Amino acid sequence: MGVAAFSFTVPLTRVAVGGLSPLFIGSGRAVVAAALAGVALVATRQALPSGTQWARIAVVAAGIVVGFPVLTSYALTVTPASHGAVVVALLPAATAVAAVLRTGERPAQPFWVFSLAGAVAAVGFALRQGGGFGGVGWADLLLFGAVLAAAVGYAEGGLLAREIGAWQTVSWALVLSSPLMITLAGVAVAHRAPSGTAVEWACFAYLAVVSMYLGFFAWYRGLAIGPMATVSQVQLVQPIMTICWAALLLGEHITVLTLTGGLVVIACASAAVRTRLGQART
Repeated sequence: MGVAAFSFTVPLTRVAVGGLSPLFIGSGRAVVAAALAGVALVATRQALPSGTQWARIAVVAAGIVVGFPVLTSYALTVTPASHGAVVVALLPAATAVAAVLRTGERPAQPFWVFSLAGAVAAVGFALRQGGGFGGVGWADLLLFGAVLAAAVGYAEGGLLAREIGAWQTVSWALVLSSPLMITLAGVAVAHRAPSGTAVEWACFAYLAVVSMYLGFFAWYRGLAIGPMATVSQVQLVQPIMTICWAALLLGEHITVLTLTGGLVVIACASAAVRTRLGQART
C-alpha cells in the first residue's frame, strides 16, 4: 500500500511544478501534512517522545520531510518523471545499506558488491541520459541526494516506528519540522505567489495528504514489522509503476534505454537485498 501510494509521487510532482514553484511544493506539502498530523496527535492524545527520540525524529524529518520532497521538486522541473523514477530505483538498496549501518549488522561481501554495482548503473544511466553533469545532470545530483536523504529517513523511521508507532513517527517528524517548512513556504509565496491550474493543485493535494502523510502509515508499519531489508524489496516495483504512470498520465515516451536502465538498477538492488537476506538467515 505504501509503495502504491509513493509510486505516484514523481509523476504528480512533475505535473505540479508546471505551475507551482518547486520550493512551494516541497515545503507547502509538508505544511499541509503537518496540520493533519497535529490534529491526529492531539485527537488521540499521544504522549510526547523522549529526549533521545526527539533527536531521532529530527533525522527522520531531515530525510523524508525536508530532503526528499524539496530535492525531487527542484529536480523534476527539468527532468522527465520516467528519468527520475529510474534514478530513484536505487532507493531500496540504499535503504538496505542505511539499515545495515544503523543496526550494526555485517552482511556478506556480495551484498556490498551488488549495492555498488547498482549505484554505478544508476549514475551511468543518469550521465548517459543527461549528457553529463551539466544541464539535466545537476538534476541527477539532486535526485541522488534525495535518495540518500530518504534512505536515512526510512531506516531511522523504521526503527523508531517499533518504539512509538508508524503513523506517530511520521506525525512527530512533520510537527517537528513545521516551523522550518512554514518559513520556506512563506519565502516561496513571497517570491512568487502560487498560481496553478486545478489539475496542478489536485496533484499538490495528493502530494501533501498521501505522499507526505498517509502513505507513511503503511510504509513505516511494514518497516517496523520488518526485517527492513525484506520489506525494502517491495519498493523495487515502485520505479516500474512510476514509469507506467508517467506514460499514462503525462504521455512520456518510454525509451529502450529508460527500460534497460531501470531493469539494471532494479536487478542490482534486488541482488543486493537478497544477498543481505541470505546472510541474515545464516
